[in-house]
Amino acid sequence: MRNMVNTMKLAKKSDKDDYMQHLRLVFLGMISIGIIGFIIQFVFSVATFGR
Repeated sequence: MRNMVNTMKLAKKSDKDDYMQHLRLVFLGMISIGIIGFIIQFVFSVATFGR
């Protein structure tokens, strides 16, 4: 319990610029994963592989 209290004392809230940078990186990752998934789904829906 004491370690948790010491950790909370040392932790500080990030500033707005740091938060916005992390938010941009998260959105960029989500968008890139979505685009990759869309491309894979599109390729497999167009290619029928001998049907």
